[in-house]
Amino acid sequence: MRLVEVLIPKGKRDSVLKTLDAEGIDYAAWQETGRGDFEAVVQFPIPPVGVEPVLEKLRKAGVGEDTYTIVLAPEMVISRRIDTLKEHYPDQRISREELITRAQDLAPPVSTYAAFLILSTAIATAGLLLDSVATIIGAMVIAPLMGPAISTSVGTVVYDRKLVTRGLTLQIAGLLLAIAVGALIGFLVMELGIMPPGIDIREISQVAERTSPNFLSLFLALGSGIAGAISIIRNAGSALVGVAIAAALVPPAATAGLGFAFGLPAVAIISSVLVLVNVLAINISALVLFWLSGFRPLRPSAVGRARKAVVSNVMVLGVAIAILSTVLGLVTYVSSQTALMEQQAKAEVSVMLNESEYEDMRLVTESVDVSYRPADLILNEPARVTVILYRRAGQELPPGIAQRIDDHLTEFTGREVRVRVGFIEAQQTT
Repeated sequence: MRLVEVLIPKGKRDSVLKTLDAEGIDYAAWQETGRGDFEAVVQFPIPPVGVEPVLEKLRKAGVGEDTYTIVLAPEMVISRRIDTLKEHYPDQRISREELITRAQDLAPPVSTYAAFLILSTAIATAGLLLDSVATIIGAMVIAPLMGPAISTSVGTVVYDRKLVTRGLTLQIAGLLLAIAVGALIGFLVMELGIMPPGIDIREISQVAERTSPNFLSLFLALGSGIAGAISIIRNAGSALVGVAIAAALVPPAATAGLGFAFGLPAVAIISSVLVLVNVLAINISALVLFWLSGFRPLRPSAVGRARKAVVSNVMVLGVAIAILSTVLGLVTYVSSQTALMEQQAKAEVSVMLNESEYEDMRLVTESVDVSYRPADLILNEPARVTVILYRRAGQELPPGIAQRIDDHLTEFTGREVRVRVGFIEAQQTT
């Protein structure tokens, strides 16, 4: 429920109270003595979705747009007409005015926004390097990225250019700041020797997850945007939804920063594309849901302009997502092909070495290593296969075993292969 308090201009008391009576609303009215332009104050309870239409009717009754109005959320309302009002306004959607206020509150001051974003990215970057899911989730709790995305969408549907500009600025500056913080921490980690020398961050699973995105990443972003809009419209669970939105943006932004710091352009580019796709998907899903929920500008003359803005934004965002999703689709295909190549190579080497001519040799446990990255497939580079075998002391080596494995894998997989075979000489007491 909401409790609305409105100042009534002079000469409009009767028309305002008649409007409330016609709506079947219980109210309390008393004389106003603080300002000369007003004669009374009226206070009444109403379901959240009823605030907007009732305020519009009160405006027609003489309550101007600049009139002093307060909307509160009381703990409980006891009234004989509440049940009737709930039947008349059954939805749980908040009013346009409350939506705008929430969007403004979700876009914090720049200093606060920057501080929380820097801390969140720093913790997320540490979580990526430590390969710690718990640390990354903890970083998402303090990330303030939900507010700007919601502000941009709300500003578009109600045609508030100031709100749109602020939301866009915070989103763009925030994501660039997150990438810069990730790069700075990565550079410091290398210079201070905190990470083991020669480590390849692409082998860290949490980093690899952000450099091998697929279409499921797009669903995460779309779902987060929709959930963010619903949480604001229904005033429920916005903190948890903010974690989901941050999870779609901060870790890949930090990964992009690490890619720049470690001199890995592929990591930086792929992660940046993932960030861009996710932020566009969050914005378009929230924008569409706010518009479909019936939110419109206060002035009827601005409704047409808002509709054009929504349509044009959806078209631009949709085309951009389609183009960038093609990149994600390519990455998905390449990743699946490289994974398939690795599985086939390992399986075929094991089968081949079980043949009779190799019966005196055996593979060292998990000794077939296949190095075949997505970049190798794109650039048509050969897969590198390393095989380690045991052999008895003095045992002759089968001639050309590396070439045999090479020929077999090339024929079986249809891809160029480079094979290296190493041997461990074993002795056994009698």
